[in-house]
Amino acid sequence: MKISCSKVSVVTLFAFAAMLGTAFAGYTLAEISRESKKCIDCHKKESLSIYEQWGSSKHYVANVGCYECHKAEADDRDALKHEGQIIATIVSPKDCARCHEKEVKEFTGSHHAKGGKILGSLDNILAEVVEGNRAFKTPAFPEGNSAAAVSGCWQCHGSEVKVLKDGSLDPATWPNTGIGRINPDGSEGSCSACHSRHIFSAAQARHPDNCGKCHLGPDHPQLEIYKESKHGISFSSNIDRINLDSPKWIVGEDYDTGPTCATCHMSATPRQPVTHDVGMRISWNNRPILSIRPEKSDARMGLPGAEINWEVRRKNMQDVCINCHNEKYVNSFYQQYDALIDLYNNKFAKPGKELMALTKPLLKPAKFSNKIDFTWFELWHHEGRRARHGASMMGPDYTHWHGTYDIAKNFYHELLPELEELVEKGLHSKNKVRREAAEKLQQKIKEVLNSPDHRWYLNKK
Repeated sequence: MKISCSKVSVVTLFAFAAMLGTAFAGYTLAEISRESKKCIDCHKKESLSIYEQWGSSKHYVANVGCYECHKAEADDRDALKHEGQIIATIVSPKDCARCHEKEVKEFTGSHHAKGGKILGSLDNILAEVVEGNRAFKTPAFPEGNSAAAVSGCWQCHGSEVKVLKDGSLDPATWPNTGIGRINPDGSEGSCSACHSRHIFSAAQARHPDNCGKCHLGPDHPQLEIYKESKHGISFSSNIDRINLDSPKWIVGEDYDTGPTCATCHMSATPRQPVTHDVGMRISWNNRPILSIRPEKSDARMGLPGAEINWEVRRKNMQDVCINCHNEKYVNSFYQQYDALIDLYNNKFAKPGKELMALTKPLLKPAKFSNKIDFTWFELWHHEGRRARHGASMMGPDYTHWHGTYDIAKNFYHELLPELEELVEKGLHSKNKVRREAAEKLQQKIKEVLNSPDHRWYLNKK
């Protein structure tokens, strides 16, 4: 049964807001605003589901209505005149910061917020060029766009939303709730990527399936790894004990089994508050070819996390772990995890990267126009990430059979033969540059295979 806000005193509303924690601290309205009442009268008839979602939300309890979130200034790039009001279709983090300043500041300093700015990678070359074309033409993109990028990459990473002359949003860039969406007001990110509108449920954001919109698949199968792990099994077996709807949701107090993605990366512990910077408990960045410490990647992106070293972040995560495990267990897990990262980095990633750098004079210049481009890309981007993520989340099948096994198989029986083929062709080339490149590559292959990690391949002990 819904609470009738008109019959609830201001004191009661503030008391309820305090119970909710920081969500509406300092921003509970005495009553629904005149502007929002007008919105409600119409949307209750025209879009009942939106009205019902909002009616089940904490926004409803705090008398925060449509207008409070969608209001805009006349000079805003995406401002629209609608039923006598100036509004914007997109509710950006800048808008959410009117009430949720702390949460938005943390989010804006995270890698999530930069998702829309890291699309100029090999992944996007694949979607825009190799897989796609420029046949999807819209007013903002008269030269065309790749539908593969628009409906694939951009939906998780976020698009740069383009506003047309009439104030509407270009269909290549909207709808979009990508986590790093670049909004017309200059802000980055989409709060509704996790807190789906218009109920903005904390319980939904805490559920692992929520993260699985983007964190799954061949190159970053965190959801699948989680479901394989003891953590995921415990969650699914004890979901009725997790109390996802708890206002404070502190591990060890409100629940003591089945941690979710949010538990480990974001949610409160008895000693730590909630954080919306998901990197503050991560001690390795496993996205690149070589795993690196997170403060290094933060520095490259100009994020405030550049000042927070990995040791601090690891202690933050260990503070989560210690609510269910003892100190020796936690420390031993991290020794296992670090050992897998060292194995991957030193045995496969470093030599592979060095070998591939030497192939450049021997390859066709366009990215992915050579078979070996795909072989190497999948080796680190798919198998390499799977092994590292599997170890980080205690998923043994992904660490081994989907990870190190595939890495080894493809390193020795795909990458190496293709490298040796390039050497053979290069040595017989009439081009001096190619011959010299082939000789250098041949020498490097010999050096790698005679190293302690790889000499087994030559039947040496």
